Amino acid sequence: MKTRYTALALCVLASMTVPGVCVQAGEQQQSAGLVEDSHWQVLNRIVYDNRDYKNGGRSNGARNAFKPRAERNGYAEELAYGLMASFQSGFTQGTVGFGVDAHSYIGVKLDSGGGRAGKSRLLALDKDGHARDSFSRTGAAAKVRLSSTVLKYGEQRTKNPIFSSSDTRLLPETTRGWLLTSSDLKDFALQAGHFTGGADRNSNSQNNDLVVNYANPDAKKGNALSFAGGTWKGIPALSLTAYAGRYEDNWKTYYLGSYYSLPVTTTGTLAFDLNLYHSKDYGQARAGEIDNTTWSLMVSYAQGNHKLGLGYQKVDGDTPFDYVNRGSIWLGNAMQLSDFNAPREASWQLKYDYDLGDLLLPGLNLTAAYTRGSGIDGSGMDQKGAYTWLGYGKGGKHWERDLMLRYTVQDGKAKGLAFSLRHDVHRSNKAQAELDTNQVRFAVEYPLGG
Repeated sequence: MKTRYTALALCVLASMTVPGVCVQAGEQQQSAGLVEDSHWQVLNRIVYDNRDYKNGGRSNGARNAFKPRAERNGYAEELAYGLMASFQSGFTQGTVGFGVDAHSYIGVKLDSGGGRAGKSRLLALDKDGHARDSFSRTGAAAKVRLSSTVLKYGEQRTKNPIFSSSDTRLLPETTRGWLLTSSDLKDFALQAGHFTGGADRNSNSQNNDLVVNYANPDAKKGNALSFAGGTWKGIPALSLTAYAGRYEDNWKTYYLGSYYSLPVTTTGTLAFDLNLYHSKDYGQARAGEIDNTTWSLMVSYAQGNHKLGLGYQKVDGDTPFDYVNRGSIWLGNAMQLSDFNAPREASWQLKYDYDLGDLLLPGLNLTAAYTRGSGIDGSGMDQKGAYTWLGYGKGGKHWERDLMLRYTVQDGKAKGLAFSLRHDVHRSNKAQAELDTNQVRFAVEYPLGG
């Protein structure tokens, strides 16, 4: 991208008409140096994951997929240790600064097996479908900074509603490409990027295609995803976000989101979280005909240690709302076991959070959520598209119950040590594509940094 198109150039032009619209001193002007501003972090994580997929006959080969069909069952169990080391350098001093970020991830099997690896979640599998004893990957990205605009190229993690890296299992997801971020425009955080591949959470290789979540795995994928957008926070209680993305020869996606918090008493706050996506096929339309609008609204009220939320989500389209990268769905009803994103689906969620710090132990939190979806109808789907393999029927419905208890040590030598325990249940009828599942997950995390 040419320099004249950077946010810094936009900032200069804007300042000619609206004085003070831009940040007065860019971050690069405050650089202490490549080494002086560098920092590192090591995150230790142990995860136990147990998934009992009910009604084994509905697996369609998804569970224990490397075993003969007659021997498949609905049981998956893994225990693993993950070590995630990351390093972020500072920037060299001067008008333009240069630096590098790097990471190295290692996953180690503590307990699992071919029969229990099932629909693998934590560990990489060998060619026979057995969990590897260990797997690892390493990556790096070069970066350059002008004022408060940074261009980064290489293996990295992203976070935005169109293209976001997931870190909800043993190791994080990473992607390969370039990312431009800027805070040079006052009250704006801007991003643009172009990515061509990466690594899924349980991958032992960086050189993989982009991950698509719902399209048939055998369908021809696109080779790149591009996006641009940003967030405005000109008012403390309000943020507005807009993004546009394009998944090569498959679809274009547009996103609008807003978050607004309103104090209603001296200790109570009402908050509104709105997310809207619109996707439309384009180019070769390799996934078939797509015309999907999906939105969610979560209204929550926080009072003291309590927070109660009510959410609604609606899919308007004959295909499920699909996305690239595991974390690129910022809908309110995207839960642990289901995204509630099936064709024509409408879903409700009731959620309760309780900070147990005053009652039992500082840093202890409880979350409970119940979500119910109905009205699923896959009968209007493009029969030559990439989603017929999911088997959506007419009149599909399902529900999910999620419970999570999390404790984080607040001070002392073990500060940051975190424990989380969750139990999730999902049930559906035959017209809904996702599996009946019971899940228990226990995780321990301990960060070290410098």
